[in-house]
Amino acid sequence: MSKADLLEKWGDHLRNARRRSPHTVRAYLATAGRLIDANQLETWAEVAALDAAALRRQLALRRADGLANTSAARELSALKTFIAFARGQTGGDTTAPRLRGPRIKKGLPRPVTPDEAVNLAELVGGNAAEDWIGERDRAVLLLMYGAGLRIAEALSLTGGDLPLGETLTVTGKGGKQRVVPLIPLVRDGVAAYARRCPWPLTKDAPLFRGAKGGPLGQGMVQKAMASARVALGLPATATPHALRHSFATHLLSAGADLRSLQELLGHASLGSTQIYTRVDAATMLDTYRKAHPRGR
Repeated sequence: MSKADLLEKWGDHLRNARRRSPHTVRAYLATAGRLIDANQLETWAEVAALDAAALRRQLALRRADGLANTSAARELSALKTFIAFARGQTGGDTTAPRLRGPRIKKGLPRPVTPDEAVNLAELVGGNAAEDWIGERDRAVLLLMYGAGLRIAEALSLTGGDLPLGETLTVTGKGGKQRVVPLIPLVRDGVAAYARRCPWPLTKDAPLFRGAKGGPLGQGMVQKAMASARVALGLPATATPHALRHSFATHLLSAGADLRSLQELLGHASLGSTQIYTRVDAATMLDTYRKAHPRGR
């Protein structure tokens, strides 16, 4: 078996079984290709036999090339996923080698970037024990970042909300309803989960289900995101609720007015929305200080 054969099967799994984005597939294939070259691997058995020491050596090679801690953490996650897949191909235990990622220097709390938000959703989906659970967790996070939903609002959706259209009517705090637009990425994420969910998504039943078919609890989403946050080297402030804050901050940066943002977030008062003007000002000031020659 050649390197091309290994990567072709790995890529097919990522695209079709895991339904990863083209960006994620490219990154995971490149990471796997470097591992294969460095260790002259030719079979799934050889990939499956790699241990924590082999991963440590691979990261050391990449660090020598100037790879930063945050990128090294992402690469380690991709390597673990690849080896776990190889072990499944050989009929063995699909547990990945255990190796702690590089330490990430803690910075100031900040909203996650659009790329970080999507990477979080992708990594949470890829780390799940079952494909349908991965699609579920990914869909919940995309609803929070792509539509600004609170976690409780996302988990309150029912099968009657399917199929999702270009807008969604959400019932928020105090029973107040609002209409939020849904971008294709969010709609596709929820549709992918609905196709794979093993439980009947009837009109009055919860849309998002736990492993045993009951309503999905907030704790499971928080736990999945915490694991992905560590793997990507993001600060402790990168919680599920932070995705909603990032949704608001990014819209404000793009020119949304406070009144429109208030409606999208379902805030009872404009005062609750005005906090994002301070968050955005702090973000711009931080960028100025880092980039401007006289900013320090």
